[in-house]
Amino acid sequence: MNGEELTEQETALYDRQIRVWGADAQRRLSKSHILVYGMKGTVAEFCKNIVLAGVGSVTLVDDRAVTEEALSANFLILPDENLYHGKTLAEVCCASLKEFNPMVHVSLEKGDISTFGVEFFEKFDVVVISCCSLAKKKLINQKCRKLPKRIAFYTVDCRGSSGEIFVDLQDYKYSKKKLEETVECQLEYPSFEDAIAVPWKVLPKRVSKLYFAMRVIEQFEDIEGRNAGQTSIADLPGVLKLRKELCETNSVSESQIPDAVLERLLTDTSEYPPVCAIIGGILGQEVIKAISGKGDPLKNFFFFDAMDGKGLIEDISKP
Repeated sequence: MNGEELTEQETALYDRQIRVWGADAQRRLSKSHILVYGMKGTVAEFCKNIVLAGVGSVTLVDDRAVTEEALSANFLILPDENLYHGKTLAEVCCASLKEFNPMVHVSLEKGDISTFGVEFFEKFDVVVISCCSLAKKKLINQKCRKLPKRIAFYTVDCRGSSGEIFVDLQDYKYSKKKLEETVECQLEYPSFEDAIAVPWKVLPKRVSKLYFAMRVIEQFEDIEGRNAGQTSIADLPGVLKLRKELCETNSVSESQIPDAVLERLLTDTSEYPPVCAIIGGILGQEVIKAISGKGDPLKNFFFFDAMDGKGLIEDISKP
């Protein structure tokens, strides 16, 4: 393969999707390199989708041990302790993903992703992170933005029946079909740090309540020095106190962040497999769009709540 044309084997394997998005999009996918951190159930769904789609390579980073909670939502971990005992999540998931598509190079990297230098990220086209603290999200996004090449950056979090995706494509150009014409478009994305710094009082009142609730819990974990997801219903008094402070600072009503939503996010800290499938599917679709340069990308937050079955896109950017 000369790096430009698809091989006969690739053309045969990806025939159906080539008919959907074309050979040029498939070529871009086959040359793309994806970095994934945090092998939770939602991320497992995402990885399965992009491996089947035929990306060039996927590199996994997650040195945590396999737990009962991971088994409940991550289908890449086989329910046989002999197969995962003494192995990290990245090692177990790497072995399973290789079986989905032998034409995709799946590997793993050991270490704490926050300690990796800027140059480490240069070999990737897309970076997807999960299970990250507020500080780690900001840090990795900043490292991706320091590089001369444009790297598509995503965060994804799932708490019980709810989930969130954040997207930063920087200065992104793409094409889309409008009637019989192909229209060239351009979007400017803020970084994660800049997006969440937008004052709440300037946001439309219709903005998803999940957006505000996620920010409150995220900041609570950061202040308490917790890892992502290390909260419980016992933390509700502290979370409500922080909500009051943040609402006063931002001059918004506390009704924007109902007690019931916060209680649910603190109670349901594990993932629900059906919600993982939905959010992982949306994330896979968005990454494929970003790599292929075809179709309207999501800008810049996506929220899903199984309680009402709705998925909402919110553009949280400076006015």
